Amino acid sequence: MLKIYNTLTRTKEEFHPVHPGVVNMYVCGPTVYNYIHIGNARSAIAFDTVRRYLEFIGYHVNYVSNFTDVDDKMIKAAREQEITVPELADKYIRAFLEDTTAVNIEPATMHPRATDNIPEIIKFIQRLIQRGYAYAVDGDVYYRARKFKHYGQLSGQSIDDLEVGASEHVSADEVNKKADPMDFALWKAAKPGEISWDSPWGAGRPGWHIECSVMSTKYLADTIDIHAGGQDLEFPHHENEIAQSEAATGKKFVNYWMHNGFVTIGKDNEKMSKSLHNFVTVHDIIKHVDPQVLRFFMATTQYRRPIQYSEDNLVDAQNNLAHIQTAFNNLEYRKNDATDGDDTTVANQLATFRSSFIEAMDDDINVQNGIAVVYELVKFANRYTEKETVAKDAIGNIQKLLKELLLIFGVKLTATGQIDDETIKQLIAKRDEARRQKNFALSDQIRDDLKAQGIIIEDTPQGTRYRKE
Repeated sequence: MLKIYNTLTRTKEEFHPVHPGVVNMYVCGPTVYNYIHIGNARSAIAFDTVRRYLEFIGYHVNYVSNFTDVDDKMIKAAREQEITVPELADKYIRAFLEDTTAVNIEPATMHPRATDNIPEIIKFIQRLIQRGYAYAVDGDVYYRARKFKHYGQLSGQSIDDLEVGASEHVSADEVNKKADPMDFALWKAAKPGEISWDSPWGAGRPGWHIECSVMSTKYLADTIDIHAGGQDLEFPHHENEIAQSEAATGKKFVNYWMHNGFVTIGKDNEKMSKSLHNFVTVHDIIKHVDPQVLRFFMATTQYRRPIQYSEDNLVDAQNNLAHIQTAFNNLEYRKNDATDGDDTTVANQLATFRSSFIEAMDDDINVQNGIAVVYELVKFANRYTEKETVAKDAIGNIQKLLKELLLIFGVKLTATGQIDDETIKQLIAKRDEARRQKNFALSDQIRDDLKAQGIIIEDTPQGTRYRKE
């Protein structure tokens, strides 16, 4: 039985969707004013992996992930680039789709834009005003946070503690407008020259939080199964979504809240972010790193845990993926002399691997334990290919299971030829370091993996050389 850690209750809970066999899942998407960095990609990759596992165990997943295509950052970036906000949005939505396709993220069932839902946003705000949860002041509309009795529950904070923090980030202008420092904007009056839409409160644009409440209820349901995003969205974004949505519909908004850990970088494990100027964009990294390796690196850490980004960790992922690919290639090679038929022992063992994998992943999508099962399957595959006699159907079934399980991590296994020169050089550097540290097991493994792919390593007094057979 699948269990998911619910941020709202801070416990692992058995997963029971509202409608049997169907999962309605909403994942907060990017604000499209720049290329996505590795930290942004973490969320997209983590929850694409969750989605793939849900589909693997038989669910139909309705997966909605939005684009925030108007806000202060976008207005500023568009002004700097001397283009319109819609032009900026189109540019970076294309880039987002190119980058996420490169790392094999499945297209969302729907990618709605905030600006395509302005009429629905206005109606939603009007409903909140009618119910006494919102008020208009000089063209702005604010939500009465203190009126919602569960405010602060998701982030595990009292509203009085939250008010202290909120007071430090409220401008003098907002202090004069808001009835309470905790209140947050649903609609923002437009400044001269800014993009805007007509509304009952004057020309303006939606606040950030309201768009996700509107689009999740419009495109999925008033009560959805899973809402996901980065840990930094717990407060205020998701906290505000709950307050808005439940005040408007009178129903529970989300049954399971899932939040992914950060990507950290550097010796101090600093969170990667644009504001800290310590980020690496996916657009840039896939120019010199195989997107499959990046995907494998990101997808094989359990979604709630942080990921330490470093060149060494990427090389480790590359090496591990090459080891899996080598096993797959060896299976393909043995088809040439395999006998017809199946092998009962192999079939039984594969069933055990599948069961063990599901057991691991059912524990809050524990990909680290899941990939450990894959590594055991690879060892089994290697032992089988070394046998004097192998069965063709057995080989095909091992390959099929390897492909199925790796695809959950977003990696496509195919019988392949030689790897590229840059990858070879990185693996050789890893092997040289392993030899210096007298880690001969790793050194031999890298040598054997390369040999299986037609790359011959030669150790000379002048250094390590390689040639292709």
